[in-house]
Amino acid sequence: MRLPDSATLLARQARIREQFDTLNNDALVVTAFPNIRYLANHVGSAGILVLTTEAAHLVVDFRYESAIAALQQSASACPGLRVWPVPGSYEEALLGCLSELGVERVGLESSSVTLARYEWLVANVKSRSLPLSFRSTSGIVERARMVKDATEVAILREAALRLDGVVDAAFRAVRSGVAERAVAVQIEAAMRDAGYERLAFDTIVASGPNAALPHHRAGERVLAAGDLVVLDFGGVLDGYCCDITRTVSVGPASERARDLYDAVHAAHQAAVAAVRPGVQTTVVDAAARSVLEAKGLGPNFGHGTGHGLGLDVHEDPRVGKPRADLEPVTLEAGMIFTIEPGAYVAGFGGVRIEDDVLVTTDGCEVLTRPRRDLLSV
Repeated sequence: MRLPDSATLLARQARIREQFDTLNNDALVVTAFPNIRYLANHVGSAGILVLTTEAAHLVVDFRYESAIAALQQSASACPGLRVWPVPGSYEEALLGCLSELGVERVGLESSSVTLARYEWLVANVKSRSLPLSFRSTSGIVERARMVKDATEVAILREAALRLDGVVDAAFRAVRSGVAERAVAVQIEAAMRDAGYERLAFDTIVASGPNAALPHHRAGERVLAAGDLVVLDFGGVLDGYCCDITRTVSVGPASERARDLYDAVHAAHQAAVAAVRPGVQTTVVDAAARSVLEAKGLGPNFGHGTGHGLGLDVHEDPRVGKPRADLEPVTLEAGMIFTIEPGAYVAGFGGVRIEDDVLVTTDGCEVLTRPRRDLLSV
Protein backbone atom coordinates (compact mmCIF):
# COMPACT_ATOMS: atom_id res chain seq x y z
CA MET A 1 0.00 0.00 0.00
CA ARG A 2 1.39 3.36 -1.01
CA LEU A 3 1.34 6.04 1.68
CA PRO A 4 2.53 9.64 1.46
CA ASP A 5 5.93 10.44 2.88
CA SER A 6 6.60 12.43 6.04
CA ALA A 7 7.14 15.70 4.20
CA THR A 8 3.74 15.40 2.53
CA LEU A 9 2.05 14.73 5.87
CA LEU A 10 3.78 17.73 7.42
CA ALA A 11 2.54 19.96 4.59
CA ARG A 12 -1.01 18.67 5.04
CA GLN A 13 -0.92 19.29 8.78
CA ALA A 14 0.48 22.78 8.21
CA ARG A 15 -2.53 23.71 6.08
CA ILE A 16 -4.82 22.75 8.96
CA ARG A 17 -2.74 24.55 11.59
CA GLU A 18 -2.85 27.74 9.53
CA GLN A 19 -6.56 27.92 10.37
CA PHE A 20 -6.18 27.62 14.16
CA ASP A 21 -5.98 31.38 14.75
CA THR A 22 -9.08 32.02 12.65
CA LEU A 23 -10.93 29.23 14.42
CA ASN A 24 -9.61 30.43 17.81
CA ASN A 25 -8.62 26.86 18.63
CA ASP A 26 -5.65 25.38 20.46
CA ALA A 27 -6.29 21.92 19.05
CA LEU A 28 -8.46 20.02 16.61
CA VAL A 29 -9.85 16.60 17.49
CA VAL A 30 -10.07 14.58 14.27
CA THR A 31 -12.47 11.63 14.42
CA ALA A 32 -13.42 11.01 10.76
CA PHE A 33 -11.27 8.05 9.72
CA PRO A 34 -10.43 9.36 6.22
CA ASN A 35 -9.22 12.61 7.82
CA ILE A 36 -7.07 10.71 10.32
CA ARG A 37 -5.52 8.75 7.49
CA TYR A 38 -4.98 11.92 5.46
CA LEU A 39 -3.10 13.66 8.27
CA ALA A 40 -1.30 10.81 10.04
CA ASN A 41 -1.20 7.74 7.74
CA HIS A 42 -3.11 5.72 10.33
CA VAL A 43 -5.15 3.15 8.43
CA GLY A 44 -7.66 1.59 10.79
CA SER A 45 -11.25 1.45 11.96
CA ALA A 46 -10.56 3.04 15.33
CA GLY A 47 -8.55 5.98 16.58
CA ILE A 48 -8.67 9.67 17.38
CA LEU A 49 -6.14 12.24 16.21
CA VAL A 50 -5.47 15.40 18.22
CA LEU A 51 -3.67 18.01 16.16
CA THR A 52 -2.09 20.87 18.09
CA THR A 53 0.00 23.78 16.88
CA GLU A 54 3.19 21.78 17.44
CA ALA A 55 2.47 18.07 17.23
CA ALA A 56 0.14 15.24 16.30
CA HIS A 57 -1.25 12.95 18.99
CA LEU A 58 -2.84 9.64 18.07
CA VAL A 59 -5.17 7.95 20.54
CA VAL A 60 -5.35 4.24 19.61
CA ASP A 61 -5.90 0.88 21.26
CA PHE A 62 -3.48 -2.06 21.38
CA ARG A 63 -4.65 -3.51 18.04
CA TYR A 64 -2.73 -0.84 16.15
CA GLU A 65 0.38 -0.40 18.30
CA SER A 66 2.63 -2.71 16.24
CA ALA A 67 1.47 -1.27 12.91
CA ILE A 68 2.07 2.29 14.09
CA ALA A 69 5.50 1.41 15.45
CA ALA A 70 6.43 -0.04 12.06
CA LEU A 71 4.99 3.00 10.27
CA GLN A 72 7.08 5.34 12.41
CA GLN A 73 10.24 3.56 11.25
CA SER A 74 9.39 4.11 7.59
CA ALA A 75 9.58 6.97 5.10
CA SER A 76 5.85 7.47 5.69
CA ALA A 77 6.19 8.22 9.41
CA CYS A 78 3.91 10.86 10.84
CA PRO A 79 6.18 13.74 11.92
CA GLY A 80 6.39 14.27 15.68
CA LEU A 81 3.71 11.70 16.43
CA ARG A 82 2.95 10.80 20.03
CA VAL A 83 0.84 7.71 20.61
CA TRP A 84 -1.63 7.65 23.51
CA PRO A 85 -2.85 4.20 24.62
CA VAL A 86 -6.46 3.38 25.37
CA PRO A 87 -6.54 1.37 28.61
CA GLY A 88 -10.32 1.74 28.92
CA SER A 89 -12.59 3.81 26.70
CA TYR A 90 -11.60 6.13 23.87
CA GLU A 91 -13.46 8.96 25.59
CA GLU A 92 -11.41 8.57 28.79
CA ALA A 93 -8.18 8.36 26.81
CA LEU A 94 -9.07 11.46 24.77
CA LEU A 95 -9.95 13.46 27.84
CA GLY A 96 -6.71 12.39 29.51
CA CYS A 97 -4.73 13.43 26.43
CA LEU A 98 -6.36 16.86 26.19
CA SER A 99 -5.95 17.47 29.92
CA GLU A 100 -2.26 16.56 29.90
CA LEU A 101 -1.58 18.69 26.83
CA GLY A 102 -3.04 21.71 28.61
CA VAL A 103 -5.15 22.86 25.68
CA GLU A 104 -8.33 24.80 26.42
CA ARG A 105 -10.13 25.65 23.16
CA VAL A 106 -10.72 22.41 21.29
CA GLY A 107 -12.44 21.93 17.94
CA LEU A 108 -14.54 18.82 17.33
CA GLU A 109 -15.50 17.54 13.89
CA SER A 110 -19.26 18.01 14.08
CA SER A 111 -20.00 15.65 11.20
CA SER A 112 -18.37 12.64 12.86
CA VAL A 113 -18.65 13.16 16.65
CA THR A 114 -21.76 11.42 17.93
CA LEU A 115 -24.13 13.20 20.26
CA ALA A 116 -23.45 10.55 22.91
CA ARG A 117 -19.68 11.15 22.77
CA TYR A 118 -20.12 14.93 22.87
CA GLU A 119 -22.46 14.78 25.85
CA TRP A 120 -20.07 12.47 27.71
CA LEU A 121 -17.13 14.80 27.09
CA VAL A 122 -19.04 17.92 28.18
CA ALA A 123 -20.41 16.23 31.30
CA ASN A 124 -17.00 14.91 32.35
CA VAL A 125 -15.22 18.19 31.69
CA LYS A 126 -17.74 19.84 33.97
CA SER A 127 -17.65 17.19 36.72
CA ARG A 128 -13.83 17.24 36.79
CA SER A 129 -13.60 21.06 36.56
CA LEU A 130 -11.28 20.85 33.55
CA PRO A 131 -10.49 24.12 31.70
CA LEU A 132 -11.69 22.74 28.38
CA SER A 133 -14.25 24.16 25.99
CA PHE A 134 -15.38 22.38 22.84
CA ARG A 135 -16.29 24.11 19.58
CA SER A 136 -18.04 22.63 16.59
CA THR A 137 -15.97 22.64 13.40
CA SER A 138 -17.13 21.56 9.98
CA GLY A 139 -15.20 20.68 6.84
CA ILE A 140 -11.76 21.86 8.02
CA VAL A 141 -9.85 18.81 6.80
CA GLU A 142 -12.33 18.02 4.03
CA ARG A 143 -11.68 21.39 2.38
CA ALA A 144 -7.95 20.72 2.42
CA ARG A 145 -8.55 17.30 0.90
CA MET A 146 -10.30 18.84 -2.13
CA VAL A 147 -6.97 19.79 -3.72
CA LYS A 148 -4.94 16.64 -4.24
CA ASP A 149 -1.18 16.56 -3.79
CA ALA A 150 1.19 14.71 -6.12
CA THR A 151 0.89 11.40 -4.25
CA GLU A 152 -2.90 11.46 -4.46
CA VAL A 153 -2.98 12.46 -8.12
CA ALA A 154 -0.67 9.59 -9.03
CA ILE A 155 -2.83 7.03 -7.22
CA LEU A 156 -6.11 8.38 -8.60
CA ARG A 157 -4.73 8.52 -12.13
CA GLU A 158 -3.66 4.87 -11.92
CA ALA A 159 -6.97 3.86 -10.32
CA ALA A 160 -8.87 5.47 -13.19
CA LEU A 161 -6.68 3.86 -15.85
CA ARG A 162 -7.23 0.40 -14.38
CA LEU A 163 -10.95 0.82 -14.92
CA ASP A 164 -10.50 0.50 -18.68
CA GLY A 165 -9.96 -3.25 -18.55
CA VAL A 166 -12.92 -3.61 -16.20
CA VAL A 167 -15.11 -1.70 -18.67
CA ASP A 168 -14.13 -4.18 -21.38
CA ALA A 169 -15.07 -7.06 -19.07
CA ALA A 170 -18.39 -5.39 -18.26
CA PHE A 171 -19.22 -5.02 -21.94
CA ARG A 172 -18.43 -8.69 -22.53
CA ALA A 173 -20.73 -9.66 -19.65
CA VAL A 174 -23.76 -7.77 -20.99
CA ARG A 175 -25.84 -9.99 -23.24
CA SER A 176 -29.43 -11.06 -23.71
CA GLY A 177 -30.62 -13.74 -21.28
CA VAL A 178 -28.20 -12.85 -18.46
CA ALA A 179 -29.44 -11.51 -15.13
CA GLU A 180 -28.26 -8.12 -13.83
CA ARG A 181 -26.71 -9.77 -10.78
CA ALA A 182 -24.67 -12.13 -12.94
CA VAL A 183 -23.27 -9.14 -14.84
CA ALA A 184 -22.36 -7.50 -11.53
CA VAL A 185 -20.53 -10.65 -10.40
CA GLN A 186 -18.37 -10.57 -13.53
CA ILE A 187 -17.65 -6.86 -13.11
CA GLU A 188 -16.60 -7.37 -9.52
CA ALA A 189 -14.36 -10.29 -10.46
CA ALA A 190 -12.67 -8.05 -13.03
CA MET A 191 -12.22 -5.40 -10.34
CA ARG A 192 -10.36 -7.89 -8.17
CA ASP A 193 -8.25 -9.02 -11.11
CA ALA A 194 -7.36 -5.38 -11.81
CA GLY A 195 -5.83 -5.09 -8.34
CA TYR A 196 -8.36 -2.95 -6.50
CA GLU A 197 -8.39 -3.67 -2.77
CA ARG A 198 -12.18 -3.47 -2.60
CA LEU A 199 -15.24 -2.00 -4.29
CA ALA A 200 -15.85 1.71 -3.78
CA PHE A 201 -19.63 1.10 -3.66
CA ASP A 202 -22.23 -1.51 -4.60
CA THR A 203 -22.07 -2.18 -8.32
CA ILE A 204 -24.98 -0.83 -10.35
CA VAL A 205 -26.31 -2.87 -13.25
CA ALA A 206 -29.64 -1.35 -14.29
CA SER A 207 -31.35 -2.75 -17.37
CA GLY A 208 -34.46 -1.83 -19.34
CA PRO A 209 -36.95 0.08 -17.14
CA ASN A 210 -34.53 -0.26 -14.21
CA ALA A 211 -32.12 2.03 -16.07
CA ALA A 212 -34.51 4.87 -15.25
CA LEU A 213 -33.60 4.39 -11.56
CA PRO A 214 -30.27 6.21 -11.03
CA HIS A 215 -29.14 4.06 -8.07
CA HIS A 216 -30.79 0.74 -8.90
CA ARG A 217 -28.80 -2.19 -7.56
CA ALA A 218 -28.23 -5.30 -9.64
CA GLY A 219 -31.15 -7.70 -9.24
CA GLU A 220 -32.71 -10.73 -10.84
CA ARG A 221 -34.09 -9.02 -13.96
CA VAL A 222 -32.88 -10.75 -17.12
CA LEU A 223 -31.44 -8.54 -19.86
CA ALA A 224 -33.37 -8.55 -23.15
CA ALA A 225 -32.74 -7.33 -26.67
CA GLY A 226 -33.22 -3.58 -26.98
CA ASP A 227 -32.48 -2.83 -23.30
CA LEU A 228 -30.40 0.11 -22.28
CA VAL A 229 -28.08 -1.03 -19.48
CA VAL A 230 -26.44 1.43 -17.08
CA LEU A 231 -23.19 0.07 -15.62
CA ASP A 232 -21.79 2.06 -12.68
CA PHE A 233 -18.87 0.74 -10.65
CA GLY A 234 -15.69 1.82 -8.94
CA GLY A 235 -12.75 0.52 -6.96
CA VAL A 236 -10.39 1.51 -4.19
CA LEU A 237 -6.66 1.57 -4.89
CA ASP A 238 -4.28 2.41 -2.03
CA GLY A 239 -7.24 3.90 -0.20
CA TYR A 240 -8.43 6.14 -3.06
CA CYS A 241 -11.71 5.75 -4.95
CA CYS A 242 -12.44 5.82 -8.66
CA ASP A 243 -15.87 5.77 -10.27
CA ILE A 244 -17.16 5.24 -13.80
CA THR A 245 -20.49 4.79 -15.58
CA ARG A 246 -21.11 3.49 -19.07
CA THR A 247 -24.44 2.84 -20.82
CA VAL A 248 -24.76 0.11 -23.43
CA SER A 249 -27.51 -1.37 -25.55
CA VAL A 250 -28.30 -5.07 -25.72
CA GLY A 251 -28.25 -5.50 -29.46
CA PRO A 252 -28.86 -2.58 -31.84
CA ALA A 253 -29.99 0.58 -30.07
CA SER A 254 -33.37 2.02 -31.00
CA GLU A 255 -33.61 5.52 -32.38
CA ARG A 256 -35.14 6.68 -29.11
CA ALA A 257 -32.28 5.14 -27.13
CA ARG A 258 -29.65 6.69 -29.38
CA ASP A 259 -31.27 10.13 -29.17
CA LEU A 260 -31.27 9.89 -25.38
CA TYR A 261 -27.65 8.76 -25.36
CA ASP A 262 -26.55 11.53 -27.73
CA ALA A 263 -28.22 14.16 -25.55
CA VAL A 264 -26.47 12.94 -22.41
CA HIS A 265 -23.16 12.66 -24.23
CA ALA A 266 -23.48 16.27 -25.43
CA ALA A 267 -24.21 17.37 -21.84
CA HIS A 268 -21.19 15.40 -20.62
CA GLN A 269 -18.92 17.02 -23.20
CA ALA A 270 -20.21 20.49 -22.35
CA ALA A 271 -19.46 19.95 -18.66
CA VAL A 272 -15.93 18.65 -19.36
CA ALA A 273 -15.27 21.67 -21.59
CA ALA A 274 -16.31 24.01 -18.74
CA VAL A 275 -13.76 22.61 -16.25
CA ARG A 276 -10.82 24.91 -15.60
CA PRO A 277 -9.31 26.79 -12.64
CA GLY A 278 -11.30 29.79 -11.46
CA VAL A 279 -14.68 28.40 -12.57
CA GLN A 280 -17.31 27.64 -9.95
CA THR A 281 -18.65 24.11 -9.73
CA THR A 282 -22.16 25.43 -10.32
CA VAL A 283 -21.05 26.65 -13.75
CA VAL A 284 -19.91 23.13 -14.68
CA ASP A 285 -23.28 21.77 -13.58
CA ALA A 286 -25.11 24.45 -15.56
CA ALA A 287 -23.13 23.58 -18.70
CA ALA A 288 -24.46 20.01 -18.61
CA ARG A 289 -27.94 20.92 -17.41
CA SER A 290 -28.53 23.57 -20.09
CA VAL A 291 -27.84 21.05 -22.87
CA LEU A 292 -30.42 18.63 -21.50
CA GLU A 293 -32.93 21.40 -20.88
CA ALA A 294 -32.57 22.57 -24.48
CA LYS A 295 -33.45 19.05 -25.61
CA GLY A 296 -36.52 18.92 -23.36
CA LEU A 297 -34.83 16.60 -20.86
CA GLY A 298 -34.33 19.01 -17.97
CA PRO A 299 -36.91 17.26 -15.74
CA ASN A 300 -35.23 13.92 -16.50
CA PHE A 301 -31.91 15.00 -14.95
CA GLY A 302 -32.58 15.04 -11.23
CA HIS A 303 -29.15 14.68 -9.66
CA GLY A 304 -25.93 16.70 -9.65
CA THR A 305 -23.36 16.61 -12.40
CA GLY A 306 -20.54 15.26 -10.24
CA HIS A 307 -18.83 14.72 -6.92
CA GLY A 308 -15.31 14.77 -5.57
CA LEU A 309 -13.18 11.63 -5.43
CA GLY A 310 -10.50 10.71 -2.92
CA LEU A 311 -10.40 8.74 0.29
CA ASP A 312 -14.20 8.82 0.06
CA VAL A 313 -16.09 7.99 -3.11
CA HIS A 314 -18.36 10.99 -2.51
CA GLU A 315 -16.51 14.00 -1.14
CA ASP A 316 -16.06 17.68 -1.88
CA PRO A 317 -16.32 19.39 -4.25
CA ARG A 318 -20.00 18.93 -5.02
CA VAL A 319 -20.79 19.71 -8.68
CA GLY A 320 -24.45 20.63 -8.69
CA LYS A 321 -27.02 23.39 -8.71
CA PRO A 322 -26.48 26.45 -6.51
CA ARG A 323 -27.71 26.00 -2.95
CA ALA A 324 -28.47 28.81 -0.52
CA ASP A 325 -26.99 26.83 2.38
CA LEU A 326 -23.65 26.15 0.67
CA GLU A 327 -21.00 28.50 -0.65
CA PRO A 328 -20.04 27.72 -4.24
CA VAL A 329 -16.64 26.10 -4.70
CA THR A 330 -14.18 27.63 -7.15
CA LEU A 331 -12.16 25.05 -9.04
CA GLU A 332 -8.41 24.82 -8.42
CA ALA A 333 -5.71 22.79 -10.12
CA GLY A 334 -5.45 19.44 -8.36
CA MET A 335 -9.14 18.88 -7.74
CA ILE A 336 -10.49 15.53 -8.95
CA PHE A 337 -14.17 14.81 -9.40
CA THR A 338 -16.68 13.03 -11.60
CA ILE A 339 -18.64 14.36 -14.54
CA GLU A 340 -21.83 12.25 -14.73
CA PRO A 341 -24.93 13.79 -16.28
CA GLY A 342 -27.85 11.48 -16.91
CA ALA A 343 -31.38 11.40 -18.26
CA TYR A 344 -34.00 8.94 -17.03
CA VAL A 345 -37.36 8.14 -18.62
CA ALA A 346 -39.76 6.16 -16.44
CA GLY A 347 -40.91 2.93 -18.05
CA PHE A 348 -38.32 3.14 -20.81
CA GLY A 349 -34.84 3.41 -19.34
CA GLY A 350 -32.04 5.86 -18.87
CA VAL A 351 -28.53 6.91 -19.79
CA ARG A 352 -25.65 8.07 -17.60
CA ILE A 353 -22.08 8.72 -18.72
CA GLU A 354 -19.47 9.24 -16.02
CA ASP A 355 -15.76 10.01 -16.20
CA ASP A 356 -13.20 11.11 -13.61
CA VAL A 357 -11.48 14.43 -14.33
CA LEU A 358 -8.49 16.29 -12.91
CA VAL A 359 -8.40 20.08 -12.93
CA THR A 360 -5.09 21.18 -14.48
CA THR A 361 -3.46 24.59 -14.59
CA ASP A 362 -5.13 25.40 -17.90
CA GLY A 363 -8.17 23.11 -18.13
CA CYS A 364 -8.77 19.51 -17.26
CA GLU A 365 -7.51 16.00 -17.92
CA VAL A 366 -10.01 13.16 -18.30
CA LEU A 367 -8.50 10.34 -16.25
CA THR A 368 -10.84 7.57 -17.40
CA ARG A 369 -10.77 6.48 -21.03
CA PRO A 370 -13.56 8.28 -22.91
CA ARG A 371 -15.82 6.20 -25.15
CA ARG A 372 -18.05 8.03 -27.63
CA ASP A 373 -20.47 5.49 -29.03
CA LEU A 374 -23.48 3.78 -27.46
CA LEU A 375 -22.07 0.28 -27.70
CA SER A 376 -24.38 -2.48 -28.87
CA VAL A 377 -23.45 -5.80 -27.28
